[in-house]
Amino acid sequence: MKKRFIGNLFLVLLLNLLIKPFYILGIDAEIINRVGPSVYGNYFALINFSFLLNILLDLGITNYNVKNIAQHHHLLDKYFSGIITLRLILVFIYLAVVILLALFIQYDETQIKMLIVLALNQSLVAFILYIRSNLSGLQLFAQDSIVSVLDRVILIVLCSYLLWWRPSPQNFQIEWFVYAQSLSYFITLIISFLLVFRRTFNFSFKWNLNFALVILKSSFPYALLILLMTVYYRIDSVMLERMIDDNSLQAGIYAQSYRFFEASNMFAYLFAGLLLPMFSRMIKMNEVVQGLTMLSFRILLACSFILTLFCIVYSEQIIDIRYSNYVKQSADILSILMICFIFISSTYIFGTLLTANGSLFYLNIIACFGVVLNIMLNIMLIPEYQAKGSAIASLVTQVITALMQITLCYYIFKFNFTRTFFRLFVFIVGLFCLIMITKSLNLLLVNTIMFYFLFSFLWLFISGIIKLSEFDPFLKK
Repeated sequence: MKKRFIGNLFLVLLLNLLIKPFYILGIDAEIINRVGPSVYGNYFALINFSFLLNILLDLGITNYNVKNIAQHHHLLDKYFSGIITLRLILVFIYLAVVILLALFIQYDETQIKMLIVLALNQSLVAFILYIRSNLSGLQLFAQDSIVSVLDRVILIVLCSYLLWWRPSPQNFQIEWFVYAQSLSYFITLIISFLLVFRRTFNFSFKWNLNFALVILKSSFPYALLILLMTVYYRIDSVMLERMIDDNSLQAGIYAQSYRFFEASNMFAYLFAGLLLPMFSRMIKMNEVVQGLTMLSFRILLACSFILTLFCIVYSEQIIDIRYSNYVKQSADILSILMICFIFISSTYIFGTLLTANGSLFYLNIIACFGVVLNIMLNIMLIPEYQAKGSAIASLVTQVITALMQITLCYYIFKFNFTRTFFRLFVFIVGLFCLIMITKSLNLLLVNTIMFYFLFSFLWLFISGIIKLSEFDPFLKK
């Protein structure tokens, strides 16, 4: 299983390294510069608001489906036909709740119109993620990896035309970006559906109430977990936009930093996407999971430290590359969010393992605690520290919830962390020395990036975080 993990990790990282950094730093950052922090801040708050209710589109079905298809491939025909119909009904429920709640918290007419399109986009994304869960459950990781970047490839083409190639002199509108997302998601949905459809033998749109109730009952713990985690991941920008009357400026400043953090987070999320079906299969077959867990934990956490230290030391230069407004404020927030990234990375390993193990009761308790803590901290910190206060609230929440998950894995799986933590300690000390040396050289930023990341990569192997012997099976294959 280690061999499959490393091989598919290489593929998915390669595809995402080619596509997503260009999207974040090229397309998304250019849109913020074109429309301004206030307009983008309003969009950012609205899209995160649509995320908060996203659970109504899924109700935990995607994670439940990955786990079950990975363990029982023959269920594809039965589940795919029944769940597709169920999800169509959930779309209508989700759209109704989004509109009613938007009216309740007094969004204006313009905001509600954009929110409806964003909600439709979320519906398309939810369908794509569900269909991808079947590819992942069937262990078709190459196809899943391609689909994972397909929407971004299409969106890059569309937005490149709108930003740089169109003949019209009219200024770029944030609505164009939203509509381009709609088209990208729709095309990706059709292609991903066809990939799974050709694996089925008896697909049809059919409604079976008893089947739907069984699925919803089984997936409810997953749904609750996703809801709680989404709240303390996404509520910051919504609270900033609602609590501070500044035409969404603080939300826009937060968004500038958050986009770099989110780009990093995408790569960590790839580990969870690969590990959930693998862990599920291994637990089903009564295989020992410590080897794969420690390998993925070492690789992801070491890479997280490499990126985080660089972003902290060079935060202003990084923000200044793509943004021209509020650089200092965004740089301070970026440093805090990137420390968050280290702890979030650990949750993508241990939280995924606990999910595969079915330990959802404990995960939901941890997530519920995280929601209460995050909201309370935001209420306390936003009035005084504004966007920086939200970043601090996220940091405290992520640190505590990550440590709770690691402790839970220690007791359930009887892991021995001594060797792994010692390797990481040695690696971090060496990495800290390397970043100080890099800083003292006063190189151009491009040269600094090349020097730091090249020697960091070498230090991964020298320190023993990654052993060449672990790649032997993959290289032979």
